[in-house]
Amino acid sequence: MHRFDELDMKLLFELTKDGSISVPNLSKKLNINASVLYSRIKRLMKKKLIKKFTIVIDDTLLGFGVKASVGINRDPKLKESIHKQLMEIPDVASISEVTGRFDIMIRVFAENLEALHTVVIEKIGKIDGIQGTETFVELQKTEKDPVYLIK
Repeated sequence: MHRFDELDMKLLFELTKDGSISVPNLSKKLNINASVLYSRIKRLMKKKLIKKFTIVIDDTLLGFGVKASVGINRDPKLKESIHKQLMEIPDVASISEVTGRFDIMIRVFAENLEALHTVVIEKIGKIDGIQGTETFVELQKTEKDPVYLIK
């Protein structure tokens, strides 16, 4: 396991809050020389702790008014086929194999409840090997800073 010091953790914390912050501004904020920060970021990327820099999109502005998690039970013999078919559904944002009462949890973005119903019943429910689903509609979401970065 790699060792990461306090500066690494502060740097990661700030970058998770705003990945677009310039290194000079980050340097001022952390009171650390910019060249040190450049080399730290490069090192964290080389060690694959930082996988990529990305953006967060307001999905509602793109017309996704409903977000839901769907728990799925499946035939284990058809695991790969089911995964492949779920990946082909544009409304499916992510797929996670889980422990507990479901085999898979997927994240679905839909325009409205009717569209969510269509995705769950007509697209997901008709995949061969899907034995049952349970849908959890997101009512509200509060983002939190990653706890592991705060000391």
